[in-house]
Amino acid sequence: MRDKLYGFVGKHPIWVILVCITFAFVAASGAQKLVFKNDYRVFFSEENPQLTAFESMQKVYNKSDNVSFVVVPKGGDVFTTEHLSALKSLTKQSWQVPYSTRVDSVTNFQYTYAEEDDMIVEDLVMSPSKLKQNDLDKIKQIAIKEPLLVNKIISQSGHVSVVNVTVQLPGIDPIVEVPEVATFVRDIKDKFLAENPETEVYLSGMVMMNTSFGEASMDDGQTLIPLMFLVVVITIGLLLRTISGTFTTVLVIIMSIATTMGIAGWTGFYLTGPSSSAPTMILTLAVADCIHILTSMFYEMRHGADKRTAIARSIKVNIQPIFLTSITTAIGFLSMNFSDSPPFRDLGNLVAIGVMLAFVFSVTIFPALLTVLPVKVKVQKQGTQDSMAKLADFVIAKRKLLLPVTSVLIIAAALFIPKNELNDDFVKYFDDRVPYRVATDFMQDNLSGMMAVEISVKTGIPSGINDPQYLQTVSDFSDWLRQRPETDHVNTITDTLKRLNKNMHGDDPNWYKLPDSQEMSAQYLLLYEMSLPYGLDLNNQLDVDKSSSRIVATFKNMTSSELISVETDMNAWFKQHAPQYEVDLASPSLMFAHIGQRNIISMLIGTTLALILISILLGFALKSWKYGAVSLLPNLVPAAIAFGVWGLYEGQVGLGLSVVMGMTLGIVVDDTVHFLSKYLHAKNENNANTKQAVHYAFGNVGRALWITTFVLVAGFTVLAQSSFKMNADMGFLTAMTIFIALVVDFFFLPPLLMAIDKKLSKKTQQQADDKNAQDMVSAG
Repeated sequence: MRDKLYGFVGKHPIWVILVCITFAFVAASGAQKLVFKNDYRVFFSEENPQLTAFESMQKVYNKSDNVSFVVVPKGGDVFTTEHLSALKSLTKQSWQVPYSTRVDSVTNFQYTYAEEDDMIVEDLVMSPSKLKQNDLDKIKQIAIKEPLLVNKIISQSGHVSVVNVTVQLPGIDPIVEVPEVATFVRDIKDKFLAENPETEVYLSGMVMMNTSFGEASMDDGQTLIPLMFLVVVITIGLLLRTISGTFTTVLVIIMSIATTMGIAGWTGFYLTGPSSSAPTMILTLAVADCIHILTSMFYEMRHGADKRTAIARSIKVNIQPIFLTSITTAIGFLSMNFSDSPPFRDLGNLVAIGVMLAFVFSVTIFPALLTVLPVKVKVQKQGTQDSMAKLADFVIAKRKLLLPVTSVLIIAAALFIPKNELNDDFVKYFDDRVPYRVATDFMQDNLSGMMAVEISVKTGIPSGINDPQYLQTVSDFSDWLRQRPETDHVNTITDTLKRLNKNMHGDDPNWYKLPDSQEMSAQYLLLYEMSLPYGLDLNNQLDVDKSSSRIVATFKNMTSSELISVETDMNAWFKQHAPQYEVDLASPSLMFAHIGQRNIISMLIGTTLALILISILLGFALKSWKYGAVSLLPNLVPAAIAFGVWGLYEGQVGLGLSVVMGMTLGIVVDDTVHFLSKYLHAKNENNANTKQAVHYAFGNVGRALWITTFVLVAGFTVLAQSSFKMNADMGFLTAMTIFIALVVDFFFLPPLLMAIDKKLSKKTQQQADDKNAQDMVSAG
């Protein structure tokens, strides 16, 4: 089959080139159908329990997608006539934001107070330009003492405030809707800064986070992929010193990426932050096939073979290991289908398709182009020894030292794996170059965190929220939450009712408590709601039939496990103090906290199955179950060491890193397969002894291994420069794992093979001696 394949390619190279290019062109045309989804919800499958709970809550209460203008006045004082006038203007303009349903700021806060027998409801700041200093002081005192405002809309010291715009995206075309809101908001910000040049404005909120997902990926596409191409071209050009080889390799890479993305478009895939890194991964992986074919071809040509013979021999020697490494890489990436997060499934599937296409192109159009294009190589002089032969001599000579030393280092690194903790902080999905991250960090330092949990407490009875026992429960729970050190802010209906009760008793502070009767609570709320302007009603806190209310707790930045612990404590509080009420907890923060943990478990299952499948494949391919089992060690060790080093260096494993082991498994197998197949080839075909077989493996495949490792590490290091931290960490850890894999295959695997073979040969010798002794006894 191998001879027939190159026989056909060698005889009809022009036809092969035309057919491959036509196929690639037709397939690639589907890429125009690809769309980018920039919504954090894409990280969750439809059956995700936390997403389902959140969507249910959004249907009962107003949606909580938002944009926050974080406004920092000059001089650090919000309460000046100039700044309050500017805030009033910004609040008014914010109503023009597409799909906006509510705008909250310190100026339009619905302040209530008693005037004789009447309760007055009006904006806290009415006409800023007419305010005197004592008016400003009064407004400041009201604002920084109001629990609904402080740490949410205004900082405790009054040096920063927020204009929060709630948007209700139709969801018909999110690809258009989110950028539309973001563009409009940025225009408002620019206009505001032009009118108030000494003021600073940061943009935060869910809509800006969604926008950042798309923009970070687009930036990567425009910078990282061209940079990666440059790295590949320079690497191949310098290391292999061949223009034709570099050109054909780049063509195979372009065809592999274009065809994969085209097939993705035709089959209805959509792009997300993680899946948009597929071209970078396909690019690095496609290089490996071409380098193995090129290095074997050059090896033959240096030893006197003509070009056609060299290509034919290279294809014959490499087609099985390249096919095997492509299949194992694809299996590794397909294990990502066990992920709980759809973008990672898409990434795994796209890269698996790309890797198999790269294999097809590397054994068809690649040799066809090399046949047609001129290739020159100097014939190597007899007796010259290259660096790989010297490395083989070193490893063989020091094998008794290398095996225990590398074993101790592996175990030592693996001991640090438990230092890693599961943590997904979606704010930190972006690095400090992304404006959203800068804005949100500033907001956390000066106001409150982005970590929020929405708690819906249901009575199951229309108007049940007016029941004094229910209100007391909600108030007690809110007080309990506020006493916790991690809590920044609690938004609850009971604060409003306490204030209304005080207003209805002539603003007597002693009456700042909950109404005594259900009828009184109902009347206060009705009176208050009838006085509220459009867009500032209580629908974000109460459901339509007043059978449930929503408490929104905002917390300081914390790890996923800490947030899950807070969630457990909240559920336990209701179970102990108010078991009669049905309670739902939901929020994007909780969704991200849970998915990292769910993903780790599902990816461990996927990786284990992939490992078993790859080992069975290797056993068949190497025609030895013993070596199939031996290959498990150098395949698992790199990920173990990498996660151990990560435990020391960073210690945070999130959604992006939870897929690294499955992803790298297929890649690191490549080195082991190539080394073992050459080692066994020397032993079985050439009747070489163990030392000669190690020499042969290093000489034949060592150069290709370090070149492909260099390109892969360079490729994933480029990905590590992404401003989308999920991709950056994934790239960094993958690059580290691949580099460790080469070190393991050069310094741990050969001494291990020699030790195993020595033990086996001793056993075989012992059995032979025993048999000889028995024969002598029988003869005697």
